[in-house]
Amino acid sequence: MSTRIVSTEPLEKAASTVPFHRKISYSLTDTAGNLLYCVISSYLLYFYTDVFGLSIGIAGTLLFITRFIDAIDAPIWGILIDRTKSKYGQSRPYFLWLSIPFAVFMVLTFTTPNWSESGKIVYAAITYIIAGILYTGISTPITSILPNLSNNSNERVVLNSFRMVGGNVGFFIATTFTLPLVAFFGQGNDQKGFSLTLILFGIMAVIMFLIAFADMRENTAVKTKSIPIAKSFAAIKRNWPWMLVVAANLCYWIGLNIRSSTLIFYLQYNLDSKDLVPLINGLTSIQLISMVLIPIFARKLSKNSIMIIGLVLAALGQVVILMGSANLTLIIAGWIIGALGSGFACSMPFAMLSDTVDYGEWKNGIRASGFLTSIGSAFCIKAGSGIGGILPAWVMGSTGYIAGKVQTPTALSGIQFSFIWLPFIIFLIGIIPMFFYKRFEKNEASIQQDLVARRSE
Repeated sequence: MSTRIVSTEPLEKAASTVPFHRKISYSLTDTAGNLLYCVISSYLLYFYTDVFGLSIGIAGTLLFITRFIDAIDAPIWGILIDRTKSKYGQSRPYFLWLSIPFAVFMVLTFTTPNWSESGKIVYAAITYIIAGILYTGISTPITSILPNLSNNSNERVVLNSFRMVGGNVGFFIATTFTLPLVAFFGQGNDQKGFSLTLILFGIMAVIMFLIAFADMRENTAVKTKSIPIAKSFAAIKRNWPWMLVVAANLCYWIGLNIRSSTLIFYLQYNLDSKDLVPLINGLTSIQLISMVLIPIFARKLSKNSIMIIGLVLAALGQVVILMGSANLTLIIAGWIIGALGSGFACSMPFAMLSDTVDYGEWKNGIRASGFLTSIGSAFCIKAGSGIGGILPAWVMGSTGYIAGKVQTPTALSGIQFSFIWLPFIIFLIGIIPMFFYKRFEKNEASIQQDLVARRSE
């Protein structure tokens, strides 16, 4: 196996501006991915415990182990993408090849066979791992294709904003309408309701992926030649900006997954207001404002500054929710503040990863966009999901949580700590790498100019 190293052949004519319709198509990829995957991040822990019938300890451990195993495939998918040669490009064909298998296994993940507990655990592990592997295979190209859509850093920021808006639409549909659709389709049978809801979402996602595949073009892909697989890891060597982005992004996704997966527990058991879950989740769409504003902010602020603002707001939102206690107005205000922060913090790493691909090429002579972005995006998302699943499960399990029962004061404190303080702490930790990233941004323009000069030789 091998990846690719930049050659000295001339580049094809570079396209710096992407047509509007193609930006819309690019946004559909993340709409489709989030439409399915955000059901996992928001409801899978609850589904495993309160619908599928697994204990909180088993469910949390299952989420962590399967995500740990699954996360290993991220660099493998990156290498495969870097090796892909087709008339459709490197990244684009994966939207065609994997959309249907991904949708099918997402449906199976939320299907509940009437088996023994050990059988359920095996079934859940297999379907979840395969669904996760396929998600990586189809989400990695969403990020790796970005450097090949345009060679202009500012245009990439705009493209990424379109992507984030599209992803937010998928997130909004998944988190807001899942429970109402489960109730509608299931008519009291949540197992049936979840399966039928995921079938509907799966059909919608496949259609969007196919539209994106048909319209998108990779116009600025660098001509490359194969090298041994060991060279893939050389793309990481001395690429410290990439390491910083990965660290910050991982923290963000851990914090986000903890907050998302424990919201339903907090509202149901601490506030006795499970019916508020769709409303609160729906308010997450407020982060669209942040995503739309990013290109404007980027004219005045550095990328690392925008990322820091996002993480600070995400952490602040948790504090406001705690201050609100049972006050719905303050809870909503805190959630909105956190959502605005998430809009910034979720979007920026994807744009920064494209720039670190350029840095890796400049520093090491290797342009492994698939490999670097797969770890920087898909790995962080999936590792964040695994860690973000087991941490609250451990806390809630150790404090006595029992699914479907009246919780003890200790168990309620465990739910509150998991929902409020764990994300708060992790969001703040994510800020630290960004203080060092600004050093790279100061030299970004000169690196781009040097790369253009090298490629033209």
